[in-house]
Order: sequence, then structure tokens, then C-alpha cells
Amino acid sequence: MTDLELRHLAAMAAIAEEGSFGRAAARLGYTQSTVSQQIAALERSVNGPVFDRPGGPRAVRLTPLGAIVLEHGRELLAKAAALAEAVDRFHAGDGRIDIGTFQSVSTVILPVVVRRLRDEHPGCDIRLSEEEPDTPQIGDLDLLFYDGPLDGEVEYVKLLDDPYLLVAKHGAFSRNAVPLKQLDGAPMVAWPSICGQRRMEEALARSDTNPKVVFRTAGNEMLLSMVRAGMGSAVLPRLAIQAAGAESDDRLRIHELRPALPPREIYLHWPRGRTQSPLAQRAIAIAIEVAADLAKKK
Repeated sequence: MTDLELRHLAAMAAIAEEGSFGRAAARLGYTQSTVSQQIAALERSVNGPVFDRPGGPRAVRLTPLGAIVLEHGRELLAKAAALAEAVDRFHAGDGRIDIGTFQSVSTVILPVVVRRLRDEHPGCDIRLSEEEPDTPQIGDLDLLFYDGPLDGEVEYVKLLDDPYLLVAKHGAFSRNAVPLKQLDGAPMVAWPSICGQRRMEEALARSDTNPKVVFRTAGNEMLLSMVRAGMGSAVLPRLAIQAAGAESDDRLRIHELRPALPPREIYLHWPRGRTQSPLAQRAIAIAIEVAADLAKKK
């Protein structure tokens, strides 16, 4: 049955439903001779007649072989229609996308990206995984946000520079801009010493500033609770501060640092050489737009 084609099955189904070759041809937009040729090709493929043709005004009837072919043929036609619909939806931007992210991006950037994707493509399936390992791998993810460019088989775009600021209990520092030297030996609460946090602490050390880290946690809310309790100050990127709502907390004060530390750099990565879906392409474009809007507000 290597010569069997979906168009032959579609012609057979139309004839069975209409009762004649002529009416089936009109429904399909073919000539009657074209429909007859398609049925002849189908019968050669299945090695037997699929219709009895009584002639005259009487309707054609399925043969026993024809009944079997039509039963399974309709299943094939339905699956082909479902496939065509799925392909059309894929090209229109529906489908599934898997995105790796981390804490402050999840709170500030991704909600806007996800909302806009869902507004544009209500049928899309967006799946997020949030973690920040020291050596991340993109694996089966379509996109991966990370605070630095990754090595390996990936492409990426830098989204924005995220400056470091000092979060302290209100009244702990008198100046709006705090000199780094005032942090030397001062108690500090901090993220675990991986990724961007390690790079930030190395930048402090290069400036001969070595705060005394008294507590570490990956949770922004826990860090700020420790700052409110007077355990120490925290040096955090602006996005993390914004994500935690620290700027509107009258128990805390946000200070610039002098000199400024090198900012955290946020990148969006995707696998090199892998064909991207329209949904992934749109997500990248939206993320770039959202990051540009954030940069303007600084």
C-alpha cells in the first residue's frame, strides 16, 4: 500500500457520504473524472474494489473491503487534520516553551514576558524552572536567564546591567551614597557565594573592602528580614531590591555605593544550532523589550 494517499481517502469518504461520484466531485471542487482516477488509484493500492457501482440513479455502495478501508481511512484523515491544525498553531505561536530562570528575573522580568505571550497566544504552554546553580546547563530548555554569559553550545543576548546597591536599616548610614570603605569589617547578610554574588564579593575585596558576612541565604525576603532586625546591611542588585519591594519599606533605606561596583549582567541564552519555535523567538523579543524599559527607568 505504498501508493495510498490521503487525497484518495478523502475522495472515498466524500463519495460514501454523498452517494455518487458526481456529487462528491462537486463537493471537493474536482471534476468527476479526477475523482474516478483517485478511486481507481486507491483500488490498485488496496488490491480490490472499494465501491459497487450499480449505475443509473442508484447510489454507489461500499464493498466489504471498502468498509474496512473507509473505517481506518477516516481515522487517518482525522489524524492528518489534527496534525495540520497543530502545525498551523505552532507557526502562529502556540505550543510549549520551557524557560529556566532565577529569583529576581522571575519576579520582575518574567511576569511581563509571560503575560504578553499569553495575551498574544492564549493556547501556549509556558513552563518555568527556577534555580541558579554555579555551573548551569541549558539542557532541554528553550531559553535560560542567567547572571552572566554561559560557555558551550549556546547563543545569548545581554539584556541589561543590574547595578548593586546597599540596603540598610533606616538610619544605619547618614549619606545617600555610602563609601565602600565604610563597609570594611561591617556586618553583612548575603546570598550564597556563587555566581554573581561571588563576583560582587571579589570586586569588594579588590577595593580593600571586606565586610563580615554574618548570615547567608538565597531568599531575598529572609535577607531583608535580617537587615530589618539589625543583623547587618546587604549589597543587592537593583532587580532583587525591586522584586522584594524594599524601596517602599520605610524600615529600610537604599543607598548607592561610591565607587560603584561592577553591575550584575543579566543574559538570555538559547541552544546554538537548534531551530527555535516562533514562540521562543517571540519570547526573546519581548524579554529584550522589557529589559530596555527597565533600563530606561533607572
